[in-house]
Amino acid sequence: MWKGTRRSFLKTTAASVAGAGLALAAKDARAQVPGDRPRQDDGVEVLNPMTRVPVSFIIDDSTCLVNLNRFAIPQFACAFNFERYDYDWRSMPAEIPDDFVRKFGHWCGEHGVKGKYSIVPYPACVGRLDRVLPGWTRKELDASIELVRTLMMPNWDIHPEIVTHTWAINTKTGHPYTERTANFQENWGWSVGKSVDELTDYMTYGLQILKNVGLPCEGITTPGGFGTRVLPELAQATLRSCRDVFSAEIPHYFRHIYGSGDRSVAPRVEYASGLDGPDPQCVVSIIGCTGDWTGGWDASRPGEVDRYITPDLSEGRMVDVIERGEPAIMVSHWTGIYFNGEEEGFKTFQEAVRRLHAKYDRLIWMKLCEIARYWAAKELTGIERRDGVVTLKAPFAAPNFTVRVGAKGSAVPKLTVGGKPLPLTEVAKPLALKSGTWTRDDQGVIVCFDLPKGETQITF
Repeated sequence: MWKGTRRSFLKTTAASVAGAGLALAAKDARAQVPGDRPRQDDGVEVLNPMTRVPVSFIIDDSTCLVNLNRFAIPQFACAFNFERYDYDWRSMPAEIPDDFVRKFGHWCGEHGVKGKYSIVPYPACVGRLDRVLPGWTRKELDASIELVRTLMMPNWDIHPEIVTHTWAINTKTGHPYTERTANFQENWGWSVGKSVDELTDYMTYGLQILKNVGLPCEGITTPGGFGTRVLPELAQATLRSCRDVFSAEIPHYFRHIYGSGDRSVAPRVEYASGLDGPDPQCVVSIIGCTGDWTGGWDASRPGEVDRYITPDLSEGRMVDVIERGEPAIMVSHWTGIYFNGEEEGFKTFQEAVRRLHAKYDRLIWMKLCEIARYWAAKELTGIERRDGVVTLKAPFAAPNFTVRVGAKGSAVPKLTVGGKPLPLTEVAKPLALKSGTWTRDDQGVIVCFDLPKGETQITF
């Protein structure tokens, strides 16, 4: 019985599906095209927002009502001729009820938790959320979508986890392809060899379903190994489809997880272009920093909260990444959080949050779109320093933009936006910063403000 994640499953099954070209590349799989970069003065450093460390929580395999595992597992098994996925899927509940969504969403709201929540548009081919979901009434489906819209969306990005998370859809007919092999599963072979145009068409299909039910998206999540062998095409297709369907200014995607080691997990700003023109563009790759240590996608193992952060708060993957100052983004699966009604994954996550909040007073919970926006502004804002004036030229706006400027003595910063001075208030320490304030540290002056698109000046 397979007990790993679908993302790691690619490595395990490489030998059996080598003919389909699905083995993970041995080199850095993140390698992409960064695109344009502006000049940034070495004497000005862009810090984390308000000098805090961003944290977030990625939830995969979620959707409205459907317990994805119950319907997906037999399809996964079929793709491998029933030689894998020997689960008792018939004993799993067909539904993850809205009462649990409500319980989870309220708890996260009370504790400031933000992140990404997938909505699989056509979950396991059961039914399209914008048409009919066999097994549930139209009233039940509408109520479930409304719950996501009102309770989850304020604190969570909504992503399509492509279309079905199982069999690939023929976008011309709206039906799954008839071939029943891994080559026609979204999780495995379907994306291999696809062009930017083909992937854009496919992503657009999933995004459009969510648009039809009033769930706006600025990004996408890849199911399983989708896009692993076509990363440049995946990034460009995300950029195109999210802009086409939702006019997203800064599209982003979740494809990569690095759950151990020293490799950077900072977001990657890719395919930047037109930074000086009226239509700047980029796409941001969001990178998870943990494995799923709540309950696994298959709800087959107990949670491992100590892997996030130990009881004495001294160690764990989240501690490692937070101490580096990089965004610490936890990854889990909705099916494991619910854990077939036992809620074991939810309990594990709650304890991890409790420990993180007990250890740190310098975290800032952010949605993925907020992290993507900040990193796009951080990397793509031109910064010039001359004669005591720092000039920032930003293609994208970003709230709580925070910069440190090397300054001596009693220099006091003044902020000017579009030729109009804006007040700045001095605060005692970096952790007291919020938009419209400044402070000193041993390396200079730190200024926090809402960065607008266009030109901003900081004068000393």
